[in-house]
Amino acid sequence: MTNQDLPLTGRVAIVTGSARNIGRTIALRLAADGAAVVVNAVQDGAMADEVAHEISEAGGQAMAHVADVTNEEAVEKMVRMAMMAFGRIDIMVSNASVRGQVPIEEMSLEEWHRVLAVPLDGAFLLSKACIPHMKKNNWGRIVTLGGISAYIGTKNRAHLLAAKAGLVGFTRGIAAEVADHGITCNVVSPGHIDTDRPASAGIRPPLVVQPPVNRLGLPDEVAGMVRYLCLPEAAYITGQTMHVNGGLYMGV
Repeated sequence: MTNQDLPLTGRVAIVTGSARNIGRTIALRLAADGAAVVVNAVQDGAMADEVAHEISEAGGQAMAHVADVTNEEAVEKMVRMAMMAFGRIDIMVSNASVRGQVPIEEMSLEEWHRVLAVPLDGAFLLSKACIPHMKKNNWGRIVTLGGISAYIGTKNRAHLLAAKAGLVGFTRGIAAEVADHGITCNVVSPGHIDTDRPASAGIRPPLVVQPPVNRLGLPDEVAGMVRYLCLPEAAYITGQTMHVNGGLYMGV
């Protein structure tokens, strides 16, 4: 298969929080399918550069861009830079998030807003900036990253669960707005995934119930679902939440 035969050849993707873990794997998977990728990080520019370099070394196109997705000016600049570099935007994956563990009685309003802002404000600002470019091409894919905790509950993380649950409503809302323009919008909700966790995330909560597929998931298994939703054949899937959790939560 040549580069011209790859299913996302000619498409351009922005993947937020893609310097490491699930976001990094998503960026690499989309690039492997031919998409040019904007690798975003909030502060670790060196790691973002490494991911972009890995894509380039494999024969793909990529650029690293450091931007805080909760800052409207920074988001607009990132979109402008993507347009200058690649001439279009087709795919937006809103993966950036932050974790925290604080009991509700000890949680400050500042902490509440901090944790909500990255996934929710980030998805809003990126969608608002990217959708006009997708409309021009009458084609687009928006994928937001949710989480299983919003469905099964996890103590000391009310702010994060609220943010991830909010993404479901947000994604369904924009899915209804932009469907006439060939743009799909879906949520991918990972279960317990084997990733490197920063100290701020705290220890991984123990599983009270073991999933039928009794192991941690892999970042590549989440990236595979994101990748599928970005393909041309996924054009009839929108407003959905796709669970990747080994059967720990089977939906309703």
